[in-house]
Amino acid sequence: MLKPIILSLLDTDAYKLNMQQAIFHHYPDVEVSAEFHCRSDESLAALRERLEFEIHALTDLKFTEDEITYLSSLGHYQVDYLEFLGSFSLKANQVTVTILDDQLAIRIDGSWLDVILWEVPLLAIICELRCHIKYPNVNQSEAVELLKEKLKALDNVKEDFHFVDFGTRRRFSKAVHHAIVEHLSLNCSHFSGTSNLFLAKKHDIPAVGTQAHEWFQAHQQLTGDLADSQQLALHRWLQEYPDRLGIALTDCINMEAFLNDFNLHLSQKFAGLRHDSGDPIEWGEKAIRHYESLGINPLEKTLIFSDGLTLEKALAIHAHFTGRINTSFGIGTQLTCHLPNVETLNIVIKLVTCNGKPVAKISDEPGKSICRDDSYLDALRKAFNI
Repeated sequence: MLKPIILSLLDTDAYKLNMQQAIFHHYPDVEVSAEFHCRSDESLAALRERLEFEIHALTDLKFTEDEITYLSSLGHYQVDYLEFLGSFSLKANQVTVTILDDQLAIRIDGSWLDVILWEVPLLAIICELRCHIKYPNVNQSEAVELLKEKLKALDNVKEDFHFVDFGTRRRFSKAVHHAIVEHLSLNCSHFSGTSNLFLAKKHDIPAVGTQAHEWFQAHQQLTGDLADSQQLALHRWLQEYPDRLGIALTDCINMEAFLNDFNLHLSQKFAGLRHDSGDPIEWGEKAIRHYESLGINPLEKTLIFSDGLTLEKALAIHAHFTGRINTSFGIGTQLTCHLPNVETLNIVIKLVTCNGKPVAKISDEPGKSICRDDSYLDALRKAFNI
């Protein structure tokens, strides 16, 4: 009998629940659609049948009383939301899996409250199924041995360098992910947490994350004027989390458009910014100039880097900004899917509509742009003077 891969709804990234709580309080009736995209030149069509089994298995899961107690202990989840989670379950009829042009095609339609928790487990399942077929003899011990070699680069690095695990969505397997985080939590003083709530609970380490692109994308259709959408998203976030989770993602449109909206009040209230596309050094320099132009000391703020990082890249970025602004690093695929002779997979699930109308992500890197509606993309560029 097949055993499902995901056995807990807590096996997801913290920013999903952070956003879901904000949706619960502010947008409980919003409907969205999301679609799967494979950026790698590789057909995943053979995974369809097993994926459908895994989808139905996910709908059997509930947050346990122990998991709800853990979430309550984090301090930023409110009682009404935790009560909602106590009866929450995913709905299989919201997910449509087909094959289009010899590629796996997935669409998720429904309440944003539901749809938001499908992305991370679906991507993790797809990666694990694919890796099991393509690399059947690879195991977690090889991943840990390779990690040990990489960590030697930290032997003489100062204590102010720290990184977290962002690798749930594109991990080689759950077993590899668990082994990597366990080794880091026990053996690396520079390791400061994980985005994965299940592993944060298991190892008693910080659960890290704020919001993702979908928060900004959805607001494109939740505001009267498209040009006001980023500010609405930022203010709504502060309304939900006035004193916590204060790192803002900057590249749903692009850095220039974001900074145009990131006025003195927002710059003061948010603890820092997260980079997820484009040149990280150029982006960081823009952030520093922005803070300085507003009379804010950059050393009071933090920049989180999370775009395709390796430990080597993170160290280089850290060295560049040391003494000028605080930094931290979210390393994903290169932690949880870095094994000998294993080719990584680049897959995403992104919002495509909100309340039946198109939304888009432009980003600071052309290859990461997502929108199927050219006329809407033109409108978005016009609204933000791109």
